[in-house]
Amino acid sequence: MTDIERITDMEQCFDRVDRALRALEEAVDTITSLEDDILKLDTYYSGDEWKADFRSDELGLLPQDLKRGVLSEDAIWDLLGRVDGVKHRMLDFVLTDLG
Repeated sequence: MTDIERITDMEQCFDRVDRALRALEEAVDTITSLEDDILKLDTYYSGDEWKADFRSDELGLLPQDLKRGVLSEDAIWDLLGRVDGVKHRMLDFVLTDLG
């Protein structure tokens, strides 16, 4: 590999990492700003309010046009699981880099 090829290759590596890192920084800023929402969803889903709302929906007591995705038995669970999964992936990345 010539010096020009090597420099060109390194520039391409740099640009890919830089783009990905900028996107990651933005995503981390966004998700950390939503920590209160994540905690609120976790508290709602693990408490009595979600169960009461779910039951109201089953009994047809809620308006038909009400958006109710959070009452799906899997929606919040899956979302919170994804949050935890991303946190674990980030932690693994950090710990691997430190090791």
